[in-house]
Amino acid sequence: MGFAEGSADIVLLAWARHLGFDDAAFAHVRFSSTTAGHERLVREDNGSDSITFVRLFGHSAIVGPAWATEAAGEYSDEELSEHATLMRLSRGHGGHGLGTSALLFADDLPLAQPRGEVTVSHGHPEAIELEGMCPPDDANEARLSSMSHCFTVMDGPGNGGSPAACGAYAEWEGILADMGVLVRPELRRQGLGTLAASIASHEALASGLTLQCRAALDNRGALGLARSLGFADGGTVTSVLLR
Repeated sequence: MGFAEGSADIVLLAWARHLGFDDAAFAHVRFSSTTAGHERLVREDNGSDSITFVRLFGHSAIVGPAWATEAAGEYSDEELSEHATLMRLSRGHGGHGLGTSALLFADDLPLAQPRGEVTVSHGHPEAIELEGMCPPDDANEARLSSMSHCFTVMDGPGNGGSPAACGAYAEWEGILADMGVLVRPELRRQGLGTLAASIASHEALASGLTLQCRAALDNRGALGLARSLGFADGGTVTSVLLR
């Protein structure tokens, strides 16, 4: 279980569409001996309010205004993967941080079993209530409010419980399930995040989607949870917002 090698093409298709390239853009990129890898995909978007650089399964791509994509040509993929590089490159254009996130994927996962009976809510109100119980940085990274499918584990039976943990996902390009997980601070390290994430993951897999987890490189908890569930590392995405 985890991620089959052939599933990388599905992920690359979804990211090509998400970044505004043709479906086969990554497949048609030529190998470059000078960079010891594939040539970088570049898309100029002068109306963009951000710069996004992606490294994915040996490929790389950048999207942003023309001045940004031109300046990026002076940097290696390794350098562009560092948030400080994009901040330096965009300093004169009001660049401010979105950071670098790891990209992890799965196309099959073992099902986590609850220790007893649990109540799971499929509504957004419980997920939003949970966000209010958590530090803003945690809630912002989980992005539950923007997720179209939420599965909230309650800490009590029926309608009398309060939200304890939530696993959620949003569909990307009809191909990927972009995952988010959030656990109430005082209930962490009890397996509730694993349970909520497993429930959401299997709902997404049953819908024919491939799983994607985006987690900040310094978020050891989120990365550890994803890897413990069976997600495999696939690359990184680095972004800055512009003035």
